Order: sequence, then structure tokens, then C-alpha cells
Amino acid sequence: MFIDEAVIEVEAGAGGDGCVSFRREKHVPRGGPDGGDGGKGGDVILVADPHLNTLLDYHYKTRYKAERGGAGSGSNRKGRNGKSITLRVPVGTLVYDADTGELLADLARPNQRFVVARGGRGGRGNAHFANAVRQTPRFAEKGLPGEKRRIRLELKLLADVGIVGMPNAGKSTLISRISAARPKIADYPFTTLVPNLGVVRYQDFSFVVADIPGLIEGAHAGAGLGHQFLRHVERARLLLYLLDASPFAEHEPLHAFEILQNELRLYKPELLEKPALVALNKIDTLQDREALTPLREALEAQGYEVFLISAYTGEGLEALVARMAQKVADLPPPEPLREEIPEVAPRRYEPVRVYKQDDHYVVEGSLVREIVLTTDLNNEEALQRMQRRLQGLGVFRKLKELGAQEGDTVRIGEIELEYIPD
Repeated sequence: MFIDEAVIEVEAGAGGDGCVSFRREKHVPRGGPDGGDGGKGGDVILVADPHLNTLLDYHYKTRYKAERGGAGSGSNRKGRNGKSITLRVPVGTLVYDADTGELLADLARPNQRFVVARGGRGGRGNAHFANAVRQTPRFAEKGLPGEKRRIRLELKLLADVGIVGMPNAGKSTLISRISAARPKIADYPFTTLVPNLGVVRYQDFSFVVADIPGLIEGAHAGAGLGHQFLRHVERARLLLYLLDASPFAEHEPLHAFEILQNELRLYKPELLEKPALVALNKIDTLQDREALTPLREALEAQGYEVFLISAYTGEGLEALVARMAQKVADLPPPEPLREEIPEVAPRRYEPVRVYKQDDHYVVEGSLVREIVLTTDLNNEEALQRMQRRLQGLGVFRKLKELGAQEGDTVRIGEIELEYIPD
């Protein structure tokens, strides 16, 4: 089965909690704090694997979670970092934020890596909070949760040459003759329901050819799985229109050519700007090949090079392959859909915002949420530190301006707190 789109949930590992510990050694009656930091949570990493050509694995399993970081311990020992998980996807996979639609990465190069969800930072141990005034801090930070997001993976195959034709035009036979690919071949339309990739070698040069499943009228609107097929044409550097020139063809070759061009135009007009060649296939079925002269001249008048071939017998294939190799060698490499490809997904920064909602108050903001999440809410010292930090951000002042009274509920993320005026 060929799957070229999938929506999955990824969650990086949470950071480990910091440790509350004090140095306890013989002859050291008042050892200072020595609680170590928690380990960092594991990341979720996408890697472009040149040996894959489908997103099938992500059709069956849709949730992935990395390992949590280990807790810190005494003697300033840091917790173990959580193990990251690596998700392998085909080269040519686009990574979108499923909720916002933002393109996060274009994994267009083999073995390219992209951290789609970062592990949470480990909480700091109490050794970090000792100072001249507070010499024996009895609190530590909790680890931050790892990033969690829904992502949409969309595969657009990266091929040098895309073979475009009507159903039963002979695309699978052609790719099986010029490469090592062995697609399913039979004498009926829609044998190919998945794109086939083949590596073609010509002298010391090699290039990748994609056999795009047969297009029909209405493909641009999704008819016959048209959208799924047409997206793979987008990234081909050179198009090869394969036309059935046999007496048994369902469509007259020139009419079939017009249908193909019209579908590409309606899907994305810029596809017609790609360099292209035309091959008239199944010439082994013709008794009089001179009958193709008017057709060939009509296509050449539109600026296309035309080749007469028989994918079945191999006639004319050497000249066609030589020309494709020359054209591909002269073309610039494909540009990624996202020019600046980050190695890590951008952080979502939110400024501080305070407002009233129904019978409670809501405080939003990246830093505010981080302060609350790293606080041990069962520790009085930690709570006092949290209040001082929130006060420094102006949260209490804004709550007072909104009319908050003692005992009112304040929600920060998923945590509810009771408002106590400073």
C-alpha cells in the first residue's frame, strides 16, 4: 500500500525533576545544598531515509512519545537525559503543523534531520538557589514538559523525470525497461495505483524516474485519486509525456496530450513551464509508421522533442534515455519548498496576557507557564519564589486592575491557583 499523507501526534520527553539534597559527610556538620539537576527529556527527530517511499508506517501508528529525563540526585549528580526517538520518513516529505498549517520543514535531502519536538529542560536542583540570604534552600525545580504537537506529513516524491500519461499508456512497462524497477504490469487501465521510482543509468550518469499513475479528465479536482498523483509531478525536474500511439488507444494521441496538459494547467499552471519531452509509445503495433508524421510535426510545432518508442520491444529507448540524461544533467538542482531549513522546529513564544473569563481569571504567556510548571506547588519556599517572579512580571498588578478579589480562581495553563493579593 502506498500512503503519501499522514497526521501524527508527537510528544517529546519531560525534563527530570531537580533534587533537594544537602551535603552529609563526616566532619562536615553543616554541609551546603548539593541537589543535582534533572536530565533533559528526549527529542522527537524526523530523518529523511532514501530507502523509504511511503508513509505507510504512520497510517497504523499515530502517536509517538520520547523518554522522560531522569531526576537529579545528591552530590550534584545530574539526572540521565531521556532517549530521543527517531522517525524515518521518505526523502521529499513535507512537515506541516497540523493545527496552524505552517510548513515546518522540507526534508529534501537524504539523511536530513529535523527536531520536530524538543525535550523539556530538566529542573534545577537546590544547589542553584543558595545565596547569602538563603543559604539552605529546601526546594528545587520540576522538569518542564516536552513539546507536544500534531504534525501532518505529506510526501511529494523527488524525481528527476516524471512520466505522465493516460491510463494504460505503457508507463510501467517503460520504467521497467529503462531501470531496475519492477512495477505491476497488466493490460488494463489503472494497474499502477502507486508511483514507482526507478534509477536509470546512462554511461557514468544516473537519474531517478517516477512513473506517475495514469491521469484522467478531472484529475485536478481529485477524480481517480488525481490530487494524490498530481502532487508527485510538482517536484520532477523534467516531464516526459508518454502517449499511446497504437490503433487500440482509447484516445487519439494529440487529444490525450491536450487532456494531460489541461489537467496539469488546472492543478498548477506552473507545471506547464517545466522542461518536457514527448514519447509516442507502442510503435511496434503500427504497420505504417509514416502515419505518425503529422502527429509528430504537430507536437514539434509546439516546441517539443518527440521520440518514437516501443517500451515492449525496447525500440527507440536508447535515444530517449540519452536525451533525458542530457536534459537532467543540464537542469539546476531542485529547490526546497522552504529555503531556510531549520534543524529544530521554532519555539512558540507567547507574551504575558491577563484577562477575565466567566467566573475566573486567565493568565497566559510562555514565561508565566514555565514558572508555574517548574514550581513544586506543595513546597512553601517554592511557592513564595513563584509569587515573587509573577509579581516581577506584573501579573498581580494586572489582576488587581481587573478587579480580582482574594480567593478568586486564577488559571495558568491547566493549573488553577487561588488569588492572594501581594
